[in-house]
Amino acid sequence: MNENRELKNGLNQMENGRGTVEHHPLKPFLPANAGILMLGSFPPPPERWTMNFYYPNFQNDMWRIFGIVFFNDREYFVATGGKSFDEERIKRFLTSKGIALYDTATAIIRQKGNASDRFLDIVKPLDLQELLEQIPGCSNVVTTGQKSTETLMDMLGIKQIPPPGGYVDTNFISRKLRCYRMPSSSRAYPRSLADKAEDYKKMFTAAGFL
Repeated sequence: MNENRELKNGLNQMENGRGTVEHHPLKPFLPANAGILMLGSFPPPPERWTMNFYYPNFQNDMWRIFGIVFFNDREYFVATGGKSFDEERIKRFLTSKGIALYDTATAIIRQKGNASDRFLDIVKPLDLQELLEQIPGCSNVVTTGQKSTETLMDMLGIKQIPPPGGYVDTNFISRKLRCYRMPSSSRAYPRSLADKAEDYKKMFTAAGFL
């Protein structure tokens, strides 16, 4: 990743006693009609990006999962040339469906300097109340991996973490929320793309998006 891309992404880094602190380089993606909020952990290092949006690593299968679930086509969101995702097509689709995106951490330290959630030290979690107040119609929150699920459950004071594909119901800021835990879209997570897509399909169906 060159210096211009880092500047464009707004990557703000500083040193502290534990290492380099990275602040989230993206703004929350919050369509006004959002009925569901999907939360990952934190974006990968800039050199892994192929677009300036969420799940930018071409080796991550989130947008292939979306393609399978909504269009029965894993390549639906792949850009011409087959080496990146089509950022504008993704944004248009998410806006039309009312799907919001952000992450559970707004500042982190990478203990190993890689994209693995196992080695993320969360310095500052997101302000969930502030985020939800911007999308008043949202009643579903989806975490897309172990780290994001643990972080969200801690925010909500929920001790029993649901299994992958499961959910818990709770109340937060006088709002009923259904919190789904989905399998990670990382290829390091040991399940097939088809199996992951099936879990996401069940979740989107239950939430009324299919």
